[in-house]
Amino acid sequence: MRVSSKTEYGLRAMVALAQLASNQRPVPLPRVADQEGIPEQYLDQIIARLRRAGFVKSVRGVNGGYLLTRSPEDIRIGELVRVLEGSLSPIGCVSEENESPADFCGLYKQCHTRSVWLRVMGAVTQALDSISLADVMHDEVPLIVKVK
Repeated sequence: MRVSSKTEYGLRAMVALAQLASNQRPVPLPRVADQEGIPEQYLDQIIARLRRAGFVKSVRGVNGGYLLTRSPEDIRIGELVRVLEGSLSPIGCVSEENESPADFCGLYKQCHTRSVWLRVMGAVTQALDSISLADVMHDEVPLIVKVK
C-alpha cells in the first residue's frame, strides 16, 4: 500500500497544528508549511479539504490561522486518511466506494483471493482507527522499522 504525499503532508500538518496550537492560538499556515517543509500552496489545498471535513477551522485576521476543531485524542488517523486518501481498500472489489463488488469485477463470487483483500483492508482499517492524533504526537520516532 502506498500513501500519497497529500496524506503524508496532511497528517504531518495535523500533528504540527496540534502541537503549535496547544495554547489555543490559531497557527498561520506559512508557519506549518515552513516547519514541516511542505509547499505552502499544496498545504493550502490539503487544509481546505480538512476544513471541509470538519477537522480544522480557520480564524481570520491579523492573528489568524488554523485550529483543530476537536482534541487530538478524539481524532483518529483512519478518519484523516480516509478524508485525504479516499478508500482504504487495496483493490476495487472490496472498496467501500463501490455499490457492489460486481461494479469492479464480475468474478467476485468465485474469486478465492477476494478474502485476502478483505482481510488486508480490515487489518489496515483497524490499525489506523486504533491510533489517535495524540498517540502520534507522543510516539517516539523509530529510526529503523523492521517488517516481519
